[in-house]
Amino acid sequence: MAEKLVFKYDQTGDILYINKCAPYAEQEAEEIGDEMIARLNPVSGEVENLEILFFSKRLNADFLLEMPVIANLRLATT
Repeated sequence: MAEKLVFKYDQTGDILYINKCAPYAEQEAEEIGDEMIARLNPVSGEVENLEILFFSKRLNADFLLEMPVIANLRLATT
């Protein structure tokens, strides 16, 4: 079953979280460039969560946000 993406913004830390599942302690963290962090499944290496640091500053600037991940987007069915 495909996971839905959940977007959560932490205004205090200025971080946008993009989650396929709830973060958990066993995940491996990897900086993927441009102040973005990927949280990976420790077994499969699949990206489960993304953290985009300094998110509001990116929106307020004329800045193109490119993430080095491949996405397969489609409508979720209920």
